[in-house]
Amino acid sequence: MIAPGSTDSGTGSRVMIEARHLSKFYGRFAAVQDVSFTVPRGEVAAFLGPNGAGKSTTMKLLTGFLAPSEGEAYIGGHHIGTSRIDASRLIGYLPENGPLYNEMTPHSLLKYTGLARGLNSSELANRLEFVAEKCALRSVWGKTIAKLSRGFRQRVGMAQALLHDPDVLILDEPTSGLDPNQNHDLRNLIKSLGQTKTILLSTHILREVQAVCSRVILVNDGRVVFDGPVADMGSSQNDIETRFRELTTSKKTRD
Repeated sequence: MIAPGSTDSGTGSRVMIEARHLSKFYGRFAAVQDVSFTVPRGEVAAFLGPNGAGKSTTMKLLTGFLAPSEGEAYIGGHHIGTSRIDASRLIGYLPENGPLYNEMTPHSLLKYTGLARGLNSSELANRLEFVAEKCALRSVWGKTIAKLSRGFRQRVGMAQALLHDPDVLILDEPTSGLDPNQNHDLRNLIKSLGQTKTILLSTHILREVQAVCSRVILVNDGRVVFDGPVADMGSSQNDIETRFRELTTSKKTRD
């Protein structure tokens, strides 16, 4: 196992996300069991698995939203349990169906978030412009979030994750609720961000994996069952789907 904050000898890049034997138990039920992997800077890794396989739980463990029953998580070399603030500064997190303040507008919510993140006035103004443009929010910038469609609410959540220009993005179903044009734009954004940032992307859309990811980490029944290049899953979407089924139907999955 690569030491936190060190260099991955296979890629020459600094390890930015590290899961070390992570487990999460609820009584006898194991949501996550002995999950270990690393993701270096500049890599977009797909985090795949059937519903109930442990993807969202693992992401919550990596971001500090849940405490592990066993194991450790590091972000940029910072232990998520003992150096939570330092680690959280590096993370942009988009949870699945993340909560938003319905009475606020995208502008007021993102401004509030930026101030809470400690951005100065100049930084905040620049970043608000960036996310308004990249997440296509200008048309609803002054509308209350309660009146927004699911797709626009998802884009507000994505903007919140990007606002402080984090080194690490952990995205749980980021294209959920988006139309095909919005999907295309967001995939291009993720691909461009992945040139300099570290991205862990959970998705059920296999064409997104081929479009933006270089690697697949596949979990089933709370355990990692595959970790390797996208090409090793197959050369086409059908091949990847077939391989996905082979790796995830041998055991009973949980909803």
